[in-house]
Amino acid sequence: MTSTQTEENKANILIVDDTPENLQVLSATLSDRGYTVRGVINGKMAIRAARSGSPDLILLDIKMPDMDGYEVCIQLKADPQTSEIPVIFISALDEVLDKLTAFKVGGVDFITKPFHVAEVLARIEHQLTIQRLKQQLIERNKELQQEIIERKKAEEAAAAASLAKSQFVANMSHELRTPLNAILGFTQLMSRDSLLNQENLENLRIINRSGQHLLELINDVLDLSKIEAGIIGLDERSFDLYQLLDSLEEMFQIKAETKKLQLRFSVEANVPQYIKTDEKKLRVCLINLLGNAMKFTLDGGRIWLRVSVESNQPQPRELETHPNSNSVAPVLILFEVEDTGVGIPTAEIDTLFDAFVQTQAGRKAADGTGLGLTITKKYVQIMGGDIWVKSVLGEGTSFKFNIRVFAAISSEITVATLQRVIGLEADQPVYRILAVDDNQENRLLVVKMLQTIGFEVREAENGYQAVEIWESWQPHLIWLDTRMPVMDGFEAVRQIRAKEKETQWRTVIIALTASTFEEKKGEIIAAGCDDFVRKPFQEQTLFDKMACYLGVRYLYQELPRLPVGALRRYCVSEKPDSFFGGLLAQMPQSWVQDLYDAANDVNEELAIQLVDRIGESHPTLAHALKDLLADYRLDKILDLTESSLK
Repeated sequence: MTSTQTEENKANILIVDDTPENLQVLSATLSDRGYTVRGVINGKMAIRAARSGSPDLILLDIKMPDMDGYEVCIQLKADPQTSEIPVIFISALDEVLDKLTAFKVGGVDFITKPFHVAEVLARIEHQLTIQRLKQQLIERNKELQQEIIERKKAEEAAAAASLAKSQFVANMSHELRTPLNAILGFTQLMSRDSLLNQENLENLRIINRSGQHLLELINDVLDLSKIEAGIIGLDERSFDLYQLLDSLEEMFQIKAETKKLQLRFSVEANVPQYIKTDEKKLRVCLINLLGNAMKFTLDGGRIWLRVSVESNQPQPRELETHPNSNSVAPVLILFEVEDTGVGIPTAEIDTLFDAFVQTQAGRKAADGTGLGLTITKKYVQIMGGDIWVKSVLGEGTSFKFNIRVFAAISSEITVATLQRVIGLEADQPVYRILAVDDNQENRLLVVKMLQTIGFEVREAENGYQAVEIWESWQPHLIWLDTRMPVMDGFEAVRQIRAKEKETQWRTVIIALTASTFEEKKGEIIAAGCDDFVRKPFQEQTLFDKMACYLGVRYLYQELPRLPVGALRRYCVSEKPDSFFGGLLAQMPQSWVQDLYDAANDVNEELAIQLVDRIGESHPTLAHALKDLLADYRLDKILDLTESSLK
């Protein structure tokens, strides 16, 4: 027996015929050829046998009592368990219509009685061969699919991690933004209190800026998914770089003082104040690097942010402002964040910028997600630059990155608003506003924001109450949360829109949503809302929307202008050697020698003590030397004292 015959002998065949003689003949013939044969005499038994026995092929008679072969085939093909079993009809019917019907109901072949054994065997073997080839094709396809899966395993793992992260943040977004909305909103309300002194107002501004930073961190985690998907780009705008650095220094100064850290920002004199690049991404990069430096620098350490223009660049001061920034070639600005912290082991440097990877020190701190440096590197690359890191374990770390900047366009530079809304102009209607939110703090925030200005405000804690109040009160505008119990905002707006057709009164409905995903916008507008505002929101955003949709006119109060460019006092302007020469010549030689020895031994603590010793008697020299020490310029002090001793 050949190998092919051996494979064929494994086939199970079900014969269905109401004539016992036909069953016996076919069974005997096929059994002699090595097939496993089972015979049944009606359609119902055939269906049960096919489901229980899973035959490889069915020989099916057409003319049978109760249920003919066509109906049997139809039921077999309708059942997923038996639909793939090939059916060969064997019948005395020989009309073309009979054969067409057989193929139409799912048969694969048709044998006319009386039949020749050789013909039956050939047709059976042909169908079994097709089935074997089909099965081989299925198996091969599975193998190919597995190979594809293996090749893309790393990509799929990264995609799965990214998807899990995005889903987690999407689910947590509402819970995070709801309390954050209250924090930011009430700091704005409190800042209106005329009885607050300047110190308390500044504290409120710090709380508000910190809350805004937290909001940006939430958004940046989502941005990472967009970066990895290649759908985030560069948003270049003109802005004041010095003002940005001022705000960052103010943000980190309190924490630095708490940890007794020396935090110093140094900007070279030729760094342009006004530039054009992606301000938001630059801010995120600096916050991430300064935050890490603050986290991993022990109490009493030092942190330095240096900003300079890379060498061989055009004169950067020419970049200040131009009608068209593209008319001037870009320059590369270099940022360096250096600390005297715990340092990073050499073995961890290579994976430092990988997503969700933290250093050993980071894991011990149990703080952060491991995304900060990943986002920083990707943002730097988007801004046309690169980033490097150098670190010595136990001594400190230095991150450097450069970005490409263009000249600022003066018309694009925006100044912080210098006025705020304090009331409504006279001769306007009393605007009825409904605040709908299941969170009591958020409702209270909207109510207080609007009532103090002069709006008539009511509140509802779910969509059901909102619909009831609308029917009895008919507000001009509704601020509507989308996610609430009992009845959510989407259903509420649909019901209100339906009732408006009966009353001829139309209310402006603006959704307040904590979702950060753009696709929610279409869902909100499709539900019937006129617009939407994302939480947390600024009070001015609410006022602007109501002015747009209701035509509200406001009274404003002018605010004092904040100082701009405070960092100019930090600009590095190193004094010439002649400045130090004259002052050092007035000092005792023993003191100069001690200072030389301290610098030569790289003993910063001793050098600081020596400079502090002359602080009262020689303040000008002491101040200049402290600037050099703060800039880690022991080499400069060494040269100056050596020249003085000669």
